[in-house]
Amino acid sequence: MQIHYVGENNSILNKFIAEIRDQKIQKDSLRFRRNIERIGEVLGYELSKKLSYKLVDIQTPLGVSKESLMSNSIVLCSILRAGLPLHQGLLNYFDDVENAFISAYRHHPNNDDAFEIVVEYFASPEIQDKTLVLADPMLATGQSLTTVFEAIKKTGTPKEIHIIAVIGAKSGIEFIKNKFPKNTHLWIAAIDDELNEKGYIVPGLGDAGDLAFGEKL
Repeated sequence: MQIHYVGENNSILNKFIAEIRDQKIQKDSLRFRRNIERIGEVLGYELSKKLSYKLVDIQTPLGVSKESLMSNSIVLCSILRAGLPLHQGLLNYFDDVENAFISAYRHHPNNDDAFEIVVEYFASPEIQDKTLVLADPMLATGQSLTTVFEAIKKTGTPKEIHIIAVIGAKSGIEFIKNKFPKNTHLWIAAIDDELNEKGYIVPGLGDAGDLAFGEKL
């Protein structure tokens, strides 16, 4: 797996990360969703540099221009529900891709901190030999991503995989390194040092799904 830590270099991305972390600003759910969306746009632009391109003749009013355009067949898959704003940010740039959605949540069978990841819903076009872009804003333990990938790959084998994450924990990144094929790229905006006893990223930002869409039962 190749890791692209986009946030390690100073850019406007710093502002978006700071605002989604700030407990005062993040109370505005509209702004929180928009900032996640903008982070998706930045990460999408960076990953576009690693895709395949071909020259295409474009007819202008005055002649023909040769333009280098993406040739990948892309399926953009987001993990519900927290992944929706990130999905929209990526879709703003990759507006002609195919779309997929998968659910994943933490189930606590003993009502304590121990949990398992449950996948109950997956809707997708054909992914065989295509470029899979997998979007999940929070890469904490890495269990959600690996469980989701196990479910997805039963339907086909993508040609290459790009994981898009907003914030990740070092241990979670280490966990997924050997769970995905070698031709997988991780594009991430911020990397934090640790997880707490409940498996949440510290300092992180809290529950991205709740901040975007309201608290759940």
